[in-house]
Formats: sequence, C-alpha cells, structure tokens
Amino acid sequence: MSKLPKEHQFIDLSDYGRPVAKFIANSLKSSSFTPIHVTIAFIISGFIAIYCIIIGYYWLAAFFLIFKSILDAADGELARVKQKPSYTGRYLDSVADIILNALFLSAIWYITSSSIWICILAFFGLQLQGTLYNYYYVILRNAVKGDSTSRIFEVSAPKALKADNQRTVNIFYKIYNILYIVFDKIVYHLDKNAHESTPFPKWFMTLVSVYGLGFQLLCMSIMLIFNLNDFVIPFFIVFSVFIVVFILIRKIFL
Repeated sequence: MSKLPKEHQFIDLSDYGRPVAKFIANSLKSSSFTPIHVTIAFIISGFIAIYCIIIGYYWLAAFFLIFKSILDAADGELARVKQKPSYTGRYLDSVADIILNALFLSAIWYITSSSIWICILAFFGLQLQGTLYNYYYVILRNAVKGDSTSRIFEVSAPKALKADNQRTVNIFYKIYNILYIVFDKIVYHLDKNAHESTPFPKWFMTLVSVYGLGFQLLCMSIMLIFNLNDFVIPFFIVFSVFIVVFILIRKIFL
C-alpha cells in the first residue's frame, strides 16, 4: 500500500528500499510481529552501523545503514498491511531517526579530524534537509487524501488511534516536539504558504526526495565504502544549499 494515490506517486530517490520493505511487511503480515518491533530492529541496525564505523568496517557499516533504511520503510508498510496505523509508531520512528542521525555523524566525527562544531553544523543541515522533504511530502499526502498519520502542523498531541494508548501518544509527541520543533519552525517560516499550493508535480517531489533520509544514508554509505570519510560531514553542510533552491522553485514555479 502506498502513501499516495497512484496518480500522484513519484520516483522517490530516497525510497529505493521500498520493494524489500514491502516483502518484509508481507512476510510478517500474519505473524505476531508489530511495526514497533520492526522499528526496534532498525534502531539495532543503526547501532551496529555506528559500531562498524568506529572500528573501521566501512563496508559493513554501509550495509547496516542501508538495512536500517529498508527497515525504516518496513515498519510503516507493516502498519498499513495490518491496517493498524499508529501515532506511537510514527513518533517513535522519528525520534529514533534523529537520535541515530546525530550518532552517525558523531561516529564519523570521531574517526576524522573534523571540528565538533562543523559536525554539529552538518547535523543541523542534515535535519533541515529531511524536514523540508517531509514538510512537502506530508503537504502532498494530505492534499490528495493519501496517508494522513503524519500531520502538516504538529501543534498538539493527536487523538490516539485504535492501535494506540493516549498516554503513550502524549509522551512520544512531547519527545518528538522537543527534538524537532526548531527544524519544523525554521522550515515553516522559510515557506509558510506551501500548504496553499496545488498538489506538487511529480518532478518537483523527485528533486526534493534527495533530501529523504534514505538518500542521505545512501550518500553516507557510498562515501564510507570509498574511504571518503573526511568528506561526509562537509558534504551535508554544502548539500544544505539546495534548501534555498528548492524553496525558490516552489515559490516561483508552483
């Protein structure tokens, strides 16, 4: 099941793992495994990748980074095939992502000569990139009646779904809000009126999908494989320039 109606589906460069994610989800459909279990699995995969980076096993690190990306898609797929959407799962997924992203860059900082402040700047850029992509993607999904588990404006804890417990949703929402509020507010203020636009065309969403977490982890993996460790942190700083480019394209042409 897709997050978008067929007529609005686009080539998502960050979603290369979707076929494998769907296979995993369909394999677990009749099992006792829940989407939360899959989320925990991608967290474990992320920590293995971090360990591999630190000890210099870059091929293995790349494998577990990509595997983490696949499992990151599989938890949502499993929620959809089991028809059990969950705000708890949605927030846990996002909280895990931002913590792992910080640890991925910290591990690369540890094995290189980069300044810690440059590392922090790269993390900030990485998160702004992902936030912009998610902002546009959620706007599109809501505009065309696609998956609505994610909301355009996270201003308060949502009402728990059938698969949720309201108290748990409230707790994870607060954690999510603390971790993401700065990035969400910056992106919103950079493009306040994006939600008033007509549904974004496929070509635009494909362009912006280079800021999806899957593509970011793929870039990181490729640089690790080719021993370009020193370039990972500067890359994500420079890559942030396109935030302005994408916003200008949206405002001028869409």
